[in-house]
Amino acid sequence: MEGVIQTKGLLSLPSNPQARIFFNKFPQQSLRQRLNLSQNPLKPKSPNGFSLNLDGSKKFQLFTVKNHKNPNFSLVCNAAAAGGGAGELEADPQKVLGIDVLTLKKIVPLGLMFFCILFNYTILRDTKDVLVVTAKGSSAEIIPFLKTWVNLPMAIGFMVLYTKLANVLSKKALFYTVILPFIGFFGAFGFVLYPLSGYVHPTALADKLLAVLGPRFLGPLAIMRIWSFCLFYVMAELWGSVVVSVLFWGFANQITTIEEAKKFYPLFGLGANIALIFSGRTVKYFSNMRKHLGPGVDGWAISLKYMMSIVVLMGLAICGLYWWVNTYVPLPTRSKKKKEKPNMTTMESLKFLASSPYIRDLATLVVAYGISINLVEVTWKSKLKAQFPSPNEYSSFMGDFSTATGIATFTMMLLSQWIFNKYGWGVAAKITPTVLLLTGVGFFSLILFGDPLGPGLMKFGLTPLLAAVYVGAMQNIFSKSAKYSLFDPCKEMAYIPLDEDTKVKGKAAIDVVCNPLGKSGGALIQQFMILTFGSLANSTPYLGGVLLVIVMAWLGAANSLDKQFTALRQEEELEKEMERAAVKIPIVSTNGSLGSDSNATSSTETSSPRNA
Repeated sequence: MEGVIQTKGLLSLPSNPQARIFFNKFPQQSLRQRLNLSQNPLKPKSPNGFSLNLDGSKKFQLFTVKNHKNPNFSLVCNAAAAGGGAGELEADPQKVLGIDVLTLKKIVPLGLMFFCILFNYTILRDTKDVLVVTAKGSSAEIIPFLKTWVNLPMAIGFMVLYTKLANVLSKKALFYTVILPFIGFFGAFGFVLYPLSGYVHPTALADKLLAVLGPRFLGPLAIMRIWSFCLFYVMAELWGSVVVSVLFWGFANQITTIEEAKKFYPLFGLGANIALIFSGRTVKYFSNMRKHLGPGVDGWAISLKYMMSIVVLMGLAICGLYWWVNTYVPLPTRSKKKKEKPNMTTMESLKFLASSPYIRDLATLVVAYGISINLVEVTWKSKLKAQFPSPNEYSSFMGDFSTATGIATFTMMLLSQWIFNKYGWGVAAKITPTVLLLTGVGFFSLILFGDPLGPGLMKFGLTPLLAAVYVGAMQNIFSKSAKYSLFDPCKEMAYIPLDEDTKVKGKAAIDVVCNPLGKSGGALIQQFMILTFGSLANSTPYLGGVLLVIVMAWLGAANSLDKQFTALRQEEELEKEMERAAVKIPIVSTNGSLGSDSNATSSTETSSPRNA
């Protein structure tokens, strides 16, 4: 006899109404639930001959009940694996290295997707800077104008389009609709747009306008002069914000449970830095290909084709992994109840920021970081171009820079837990601005006072320019590693002790106002300086002064926020202690007797309780 029964709940065996099997041989309490087959208990492999074997399948757990006294008897029962109410059947999940197989089917592909996405992002990030900074007729002065007047409008336009597509497409179709145009563009740029750039760029028109308007308009005019490179710059920026933040993390949050996220999301951060190290080596390798090519060959064009081919292959691998997970991994069930997020306008966000000292200090941290890193980074890239004018040399240095950033961030992430445990939130929050201040002072000092330091630097084989490039690189490496390992966790932890209303509204306000203000604030300051003083080099002393003011305000806000954060944490701990102690307020009835709430509710109508 052989048959299959699918059920969600108790399994019955009509052929033997006098038997019951227990899951006593399994250690978990959930696996000791009874399989009701009769009135009399019967363990697996009992004298009556029944045994229970387990097997696994994708969405169901398979159970085989056999009678050893009758080899022809076998009943296969297929019970829903999803746990639920009392009496439902749960199965012991298969495990590898102590991790559920189902969890591995989600986490391993997600880890590979994250690796591929960030591997691509590092190549694209390094390449976009090479293209717009080293192009003929352009310089690092183009970056502030590009971020404000091209990148920001295109990002807003993309999010409007994405919102409309999300209303009409399924999640799978939306994923492919968004990522495939990125892959197609980067492939087309390496093999079509860049080789034809000499024909499609309006170089002559840009030269005429520059002669009329003057050198202070070099940055804005360079956007028109090298428009295809600027388009690549924006698409590379959008890859970081759209593919990483929207597509990947949206998909990860969709298929993982909270317990899995707590356990494995931190490992994604470590994997991201491994991707940074490997992609930096890849950029370095292909950038050095120029040394092995003959004279007259455009080495950068060859390097670009190889790197864009890797980007396309990695993009297709991302699509393949996404398809596999959606095909072979069951999605966890979610509650249909959603928490409403306040839809705040910019003015409403500003009012909310101004009304709460805690949120105001937290906003200062976010804005100060965005402005500070932009002020130093653009100035450093202008010196980097002066030291490495060739695209291949510039790209090779950026490959080393990405590798060093990955190693530093990986190390800092390992140390961050120790810093939080030993020194607390306040010290961890102040490390990032302190690092940025110290390295920023060294960087601007070398630029402003490089000539007097020249003879001393020559003893170490360095020129003032090369020393400024190296110190600026160290500033960027340590600042970004501190940001990823300490600043971001501190910022998210600061929301935890807030009440739900302030937490949700405060995060919405910072998302609407502070992130864009921090990113574009530094660019707007630089644009004002360039148009006022004529060039980025002439603006350097003033940029150093602005950096000092911003970082001091940052440290002040971090110190203020630390005091408020500590007070809220202590208040929260006190409330938890009271809950654990089960503190009850005594109740006094009208007749003067004391009682608990339960006694009060059971009293007669004439004994109306009131609080003491």
